[in-house]
Amino acid sequence: MEAGNEHYDAIIVGSGFGGSVMAYRLAEAGLRVCVLERGKKYPPGSFPRSPYDMSRNFWDPAQGKHGLFNLWSFKGLGGVVSAGLGGGSLIYANVLLRKDEKTFVQEDLNNGGYEYWPVNREQLDPHYDTVERMMGAQRYPIAHEPYKSTAKTKAMQLAAQRMGRDADWQVPPLAVTFGNPGETPVPGEPIHEPLGNTHGRTRTTCRLCGECDIGCNYGSKNTLDYTYLSAAERAGARLYTRAEVKEFWPADGGGFVVQYVDHSQAREGEPLEIPTSLLPRVTLTADRLILSAGTFGTTYLLLKNRRHFPALSGQLGTRFCGNGDLLGFLLKCMDSSTGKLLPRVLDGGHGPVITSAIHFRGKEEGGTGRGYYVEDAGYPEFFNWLYEGSQQLALLKRGVRLASRLTKGWLGFIHDSDVGSEISEMLGRCEVSSTSLPLLAMGRDTPDGNMRLTKEGMLDIDWRTHGSREYFTRVRKSMEDIAKALEGKMVHNPLSYLSRVVTVHPLGGCPMGRAPTEGVVSAEGEAFNYPGLYVADGSVMPGPTGPNPSLTIAALADRFADDLLAGLPRRTSPGRTRRDAEASATREAPPA
Repeated sequence: MEAGNEHYDAIIVGSGFGGSVMAYRLAEAGLRVCVLERGKKYPPGSFPRSPYDMSRNFWDPAQGKHGLFNLWSFKGLGGVVSAGLGGGSLIYANVLLRKDEKTFVQEDLNNGGYEYWPVNREQLDPHYDTVERMMGAQRYPIAHEPYKSTAKTKAMQLAAQRMGRDADWQVPPLAVTFGNPGETPVPGEPIHEPLGNTHGRTRTTCRLCGECDIGCNYGSKNTLDYTYLSAAERAGARLYTRAEVKEFWPADGGGFVVQYVDHSQAREGEPLEIPTSLLPRVTLTADRLILSAGTFGTTYLLLKNRRHFPALSGQLGTRFCGNGDLLGFLLKCMDSSTGKLLPRVLDGGHGPVITSAIHFRGKEEGGTGRGYYVEDAGYPEFFNWLYEGSQQLALLKRGVRLASRLTKGWLGFIHDSDVGSEISEMLGRCEVSSTSLPLLAMGRDTPDGNMRLTKEGMLDIDWRTHGSREYFTRVRKSMEDIAKALEGKMVHNPLSYLSRVVTVHPLGGCPMGRAPTEGVVSAEGEAFNYPGLYVADGSVMPGPTGPNPSLTIAALADRFADDLLAGLPRRTSPGRTRRDAEASATREAPPA
């Protein structure tokens, strides 16, 4: 849908965890709200799965690609974010963990410190509560079958026990519907949604297919398009997709002017004949502008438009980190508990991507160093087929044996026509894939990165793992301990040995602070020296959250909305009230 030449009380750029929360809160308060999202809508069944479609499922409009994944590559790290209505919620692993109370540190930034949090856990807890209700958080229902037989979950719990960390293992809250309120969880059942959703489609409970990170085609994930954005739309917010914001500036007399490129008529698959900077633009105006395009997107937009905001803090681009993300792989895990050395089946493709976590506490929490979490990281089931298919020599040998058996039968040398066992042998024991599992760690690395523009106007990040060497060494050791507990091998991401990591949780760039000398925005999310300009996404973090940051981003946005709305006259909402929306969004956990 195209907007144009319209004025709003608030324009929100981006529809991730910050933008969606702000959109709903402002719309239900009666403000005229517009959300500009560069990506497409993804209703159930629309996420690509075929090799052909997946090869085009990337974001690069100049090359005719308007897909889900936006990949960034810098010297010290790579980053994976998304483009689509619902932002990062479309590809995240659903975990809703709160930032630990004692990690809201307040370091001396003038004496070697890197992060100062101007908010604390007590201030955020009410907002955490609200977001959890709206996102319908449920824990993985391990008291019920088929969930309690999930091999990777049981293995992580066993590893924690063998490491003496029983109390540190948990099944975290997930933004996934496993069962309807008050009902026993069952995979594939219709989800009860009396008010419907923005896609107008029926969703089903989690089918345990491991496809969370490439888009849930069943709507089992309670992504932002089903929760906050659906509620925002019912409250009157206008949601525009295929709208890529390029430029914005303060308007004469107050407010802001925003220009975006409308991609709704773009021919996907065909590279542009002109630079994207020369594409026609649509112009809107608003009293308030909220940037929620993510750590990469928001910081990049502010750097590109800095000439329009000369009084913006010099802290723009600082305090970048990857939230301590580190990927490792468990291989060939075994089980000797019966006296025989047998393969330990982990079955990484069964269940949602993440079901459990082990918390390794930092010095603030009674541990050592900077704390972190290690979580099981499943994957789509078709990865197992690819993995097994890569074992070419073994596959060839089994294929030759099957062909020999079938040929003998066709020639009449064998009279047994039942070849099921032979085909089973052709598939093999599949121990390579079944005994393997990725592990995803995240925690409190050092936020010492800087973001800037190159001479060509491209985003660049100066960040290296050496500033967090001790942290990453401890994380690798913990992963190796988990592998030892499960009698397997740990293979670290080879890129990490080149001081390079891949983050799915980039943070910082527009950090909160107490003054312009310390941050770009205040503890309420408003930019210093520019009233009405807000930032609400991962870029406002003055340091890592430790656990998965989505819940903290959303909770901060809910807090920012309180500040923005404070003092405004209460208007009659075109939709329902916040209390009604929260009540309908609350989903009880299935019976334990």
